[in-house]
Amino acid sequence: MSDPSRDHEPRIIAVANQKGGVGKTTTAINLAAGLVDLGARVLLIDLDPQGNASTGLGIATEARAATTYDLLIDERPISEVIQTTAIDNLLICPANSDLASADIDLVSNEKRVYLLHDALHQPATEHLGLDFILIDCPPSLSLLTVNALVAAQSVLVPLQAEFFALEGLSQLMLTVRKIRTTANPGLRIEGVVMTMSDARNRLSQQVESDARKTLGDLVFKTVIPRNVRLSEAPSFAMPVMQYDSASKGSEAYRNLSAEILARHPLPAGKVKV
Repeated sequence: MSDPSRDHEPRIIAVANQKGGVGKTTTAINLAAGLVDLGARVLLIDLDPQGNASTGLGIATEARAATTYDLLIDERPISEVIQTTAIDNLLICPANSDLASADIDLVSNEKRVYLLHDALHQPATEHLGLDFILIDCPPSLSLLTVNALVAAQSVLVPLQAEFFALEGLSQLMLTVRKIRTTANPGLRIEGVVMTMSDARNRLSQQVESDARKTLGDLVFKTVIPRNVRLSEAPSFAMPVMQYDSASKGSEAYRNLSAEILARHPLPAGKVKV
């Protein structure tokens, strides 16, 4: 149950990169689970038409009677869309392929870029007692991603340790800058997290070095490694911490979660020691 007396507002973080296959959904799922493991109450918004975050948290396709499509297009109350997961204090707004047509359905709506923002600021959201809202964006700079950037306070960017990684980041940075000057002046970069890194691979090391040299403190200290357990966990519909708590992938996402909490501390009494 939430504490109605608290004045703590949830931190809204969009997990975004217009390039697919960089570990975006993996990061959204496992960061959410890691934050919960450290005492937070988290809502994950699945904004990707592929619905992989929903699948990865065990929400079967047939169980997605109401989705983020209904939240945005039909303006359904968020209380009718949210589902619990097998993990206490981790909630989800699931998605399915209906979202694939969202850009077309939204284009004539005057409020088209503010729909997610408005949905997340309903009174019903305040009563959920959330500490974080994470938004798993689609792998494109679509109207759905713009909705996420307008709704969020910050953007977390998973960056794969591969050639051309930094070049692909520039377009997202330009979009963030444009959103700042128009719809969301408070939007900032939460940070860049290096993903799929192989410590034995000289290219991975070079890309990480270049990222830290170019972006400085924007790059999280934590680096997410290539890890078999991390790759296997989604097929068992659970975060890696539930699948194999001792794996290197679990350790990395715990560390990333701790870095996030160091920036955005939980209310007194909620922190797990």
